[in-house]
Amino acid sequence: MIDLTIEGGIAEVVLNAPDKRNALDEAALHELDIAYADAEQAGVRALLLRGEGPAFCAGRDIAGVDPATDDVPGYLDGLLAPLMRRMAGFPAPTFAAAQGACLGVGLGLLIATDVVYVADTAKFGSPFAALGAALDSGGHALFTERLGVHRTLDLIYTGRLMTGDEAVAAGLFSRVYPADEVQDAASTAARQAAVGPTAAFLASKRLVARVREERLNLWDTLAAETAAQTALSATDDYREGFAAFQHKRPPVFRGR
Repeated sequence: MIDLTIEGGIAEVVLNAPDKRNALDEAALHELDIAYADAEQAGVRALLLRGEGPAFCAGRDIAGVDPATDDVPGYLDGLLAPLMRRMAGFPAPTFAAAQGACLGVGLGLLIATDVVYVADTAKFGSPFAALGAALDSGGHALFTERLGVHRTLDLIYTGRLMTGDEAVAAGLFSRVYPADEVQDAASTAARQAAVGPTAAFLASKRLVARVREERLNLWDTLAAETAAQTALSATDDYREGFAAFQHKRPPVFRGR
């Protein structure tokens, strides 16, 4: 159910099980991990993740799960967490187009993506109360960081789902588009990134991760930026960017 195509330096990863709203079982998570590994091995300069059909991903496929024998740690810690780490650390800019249900694991996939464009039809929140379960896949971190304690627990307790417009207005994701435009918008952004200065993008990606995870203060961030800029000054793309500016022509970046 996971499709991977690579063309023009861009990988497109598609969750392709629209009949079950792209819900993911253990096998699908393994396929998704392989797709990202293959895209990384191919040296792509951008990646686009999307879901086929009206939903991006409705979460874990629990249709055949028996709670009495369910291996929760095996699914979440053994499969999902390593996949999200691979996605978050992917060595190129990553983009996602999300429509309809973006719940549970689906939300986690978006959390692990660099730039997320959502449709106005998108739905985010915590429907887990109906299952007697807790929000997972990193949802507590995202919601608490962006919404605060009270709004996060309100979503969890009530099961109310946020719209795409609400999610973007609250700072959860990047931009909102009509449902029939979101995939084209994300694809265009991925194509633009794929011809950009890849090393510079990755430097910023790593810096943003450090600021978030290590809670760097202003002065530590300045020092990290200086180190990144110093390393970039030795790259071909850095020299090309300066030469293009000085000669008043568009730059041609090679990703090195």
